[in-house]
Amino acid sequence: MNTNKKILIVDDETINLDFFDVMLSKLGFAVEKANDGKEALEKVRRFLPDLILLDNIMPNMTGWEVTKILKNDPKYKEIPIIMFSALDDVKDKVEGFELGVDDYITKPFNFSEVLARIRAVLRNRELYAQIVVRESRLSLAEELSADMKNNLLDFVKSIDELDSAINSLSLKKEDEAQEKLFQAVTDKSKKVRKHVAELDARIEKTIAEWDKLKKREIVLSMLEDQIRSNVTEG
Repeated sequence: MNTNKKILIVDDETINLDFFDVMLSKLGFAVEKANDGKEALEKVRRFLPDLILLDNIMPNMTGWEVTKILKNDPKYKEIPIIMFSALDDVKDKVEGFELGVDDYITKPFNFSEVLARIRAVLRNRELYAQIVVRESRLSLAEELSADMKNNLLDFVKSIDELDSAINSLSLKKEDEAQEKLFQAVTDKSKKVRKHVAELDARIEKTIAEWDKLKKREIVLSMLEDQIRSNVTEG
């Protein structure tokens, strides 16, 4: 995983801000700091972090309030949040997860554990982003296949109309040149129909393979649930 990620640290205790700034910067992370919730929101807009380390208990604006604002904003709702709190109550943790927090660490903390959780959350987000792209490409491919099938149907209809028009022509048996032309057009029409049928079969096979793939793949909602479950159990 690329460690050159941007992390925003939000805490009203300067000692915690300085500690994480030094430790994470040494590991290659780009770090920004905020002393309170209001400053945090301003830094999010300017810094656009890949992850936020957010203290819950702060004056004026709590970490929960910051989380609510960010998760209700389409621009920032996908930014993962690891929340710190001196509260070790299960109810508080559940409330944090329900707000959209990705992980919850109780103070006092161990830096090695915090670093492991940071990396785990970033890996989960990278996996999530990859699946989003994959689903988008799959959806686009399905739309393209549907369009191709419709176009093939229109093309076959045009060939039918052409054959019908040719068959309706009154040919003179003694006109050898006209008869050869008629036969050439008929042969070409048959070849085109064959190619169209082969292409249609390939599209059908591809769609069938995609359907099998979709039944086996991890959809986004399942991934979100699994990430939440793993984090909660941890």
